[in-house]
Amino acid sequence: MSKYDKVIDLALRRSFFFPAAEIYNGPAGYYDFGPVGTSLKRNFIDLWRKNLVKRDGMIEIDGSLTLPETVFKASGHLSNLVDPVVSCKKCKSFFRADKLLEEKLKKTIPENLPEKEYDKLLKRNKITCPNCHSQLTETKKTSLMFLFNAGPATKSDIIALRPETCQNIFIDFARLHKTTRIKLPIGVAQVGKSFRNEISPRQSLLRQREFAQAEIEVFFHPAREFPRFNEIKKTKLKLLPLGSSKIQEIAAEDAIKKKIISHKLIAYYLALLQQFYEKIGLRSLRLRQLSNEEKAFYAKEAWDFEVHSEDLGWVELVACNYRGDYDINSHAKGSKQDLSVLDNEEKVVPHVFELSLGIDRSIYMLLEQAYHEETVKGEQRTVLKLDPWLSPADLGVFPLVSKDGLPEFAKKVLEEVHWYDTFYDESGSIGKRYRRADEIGIPFCITIDYDSLKKKDVTIRDRDTMKQVRVKIKELNNYLYKKYY
Repeated sequence: MSKYDKVIDLALRRSFFFPAAEIYNGPAGYYDFGPVGTSLKRNFIDLWRKNLVKRDGMIEIDGSLTLPETVFKASGHLSNLVDPVVSCKKCKSFFRADKLLEEKLKKTIPENLPEKEYDKLLKRNKITCPNCHSQLTETKKTSLMFLFNAGPATKSDIIALRPETCQNIFIDFARLHKTTRIKLPIGVAQVGKSFRNEISPRQSLLRQREFAQAEIEVFFHPAREFPRFNEIKKTKLKLLPLGSSKIQEIAAEDAIKKKIISHKLIAYYLALLQQFYEKIGLRSLRLRQLSNEEKAFYAKEAWDFEVHSEDLGWVELVACNYRGDYDINSHAKGSKQDLSVLDNEEKVVPHVFELSLGIDRSIYMLLEQAYHEETVKGEQRTVLKLDPWLSPADLGVFPLVSKDGLPEFAKKVLEEVHWYDTFYDESGSIGKRYRRADEIGIPFCITIDYDSLKKKDVTIRDRDTMKQVRVKIKELNNYLYKKYY
């Protein structure tokens, strides 16, 4: 069984995530998070907010999931957000042409090549239907937008599910600038759902039709200095610049000097992003620079923050795009309104740098890299070695048996550590309970046994080392504080 299959199996068994509308065999590309996965997801978002949003005094919004079609006509998504699609002439299955080529050639294929170019590549590499090996149709660009009518079916009422959360930020920015008295540079952040009508959703959380994003749009004056760059100028960025086949660890200040990165503000936020993912425990990271053929239609400069998966190769977690003044100008033209703002008494159309983070993809990669199988004293265990701040629960609290006053005493211990997120379990052998806790990544387990009743102490077991120590209940919070802080 591959690492990917093991992670999916664990996710199903322990209620991290599972297919939506499962009992109805619902359509692909939709997932529900269970109680354990919801806790992990919430902790991830909290750490993202602490390390990026709050750190720089950004503001947050919570925008509408649906917006008028005119918003996406102005933004360019109606005409540019398309996938290259082919279908099988025999079994009628649909596939993305670029993904068929990537699987065959083992390299990244741009999503925006001309249709005839895909056809040439498919023919040259003798690619047929993966299901029945029959001939494929010619490539056709297909829109990823979900469009529908709101109210009476009139053209003026056509609206769309947003394909990215950032458009809310762009069309709200002039009001935000006026009402909150913010000054450039300023980041505006949003966590929420986006929707894309993917032709072939696959690989669980990695390619869905409904997915969660944590986006930051930083508005700035491109001609101004950015003093905060000095905070990270020595940080070694793990870059894969254009034309390079190897990851290069380059100090941020050197990346600016060599013009690998175009602006100090961009280098600053790439450094913060890399530091965030390193802090929460991800390994094998890189920032890959995108070519003109790969960049989104609105991007002047683009970097994909990627993490290496054992079975899936490099997985994009964050799209980092220098969008220039494209979005503000597009919406100013589309809405026929002046969306410029004052910056030190100068009227300016701000430029935007974007960090568009895929929450669900990040959760999958955290699970994959935290997943370990170990043999201890001849017994195999599965353990998620998640960062303690990410773990779905801080503590497991287990009475040795469910009688003789141990459960009642355990409830008193729960009251003692009430500010921690606890997982209480009194069913099954203590060994099985430890294994259940290991599988969902609980860093510490507290066991209450018969000695606890006499000596007013408990056993604390460390998830990673499996070592156990006795701690007096009155010293319990001090002990845990030192472990967490």
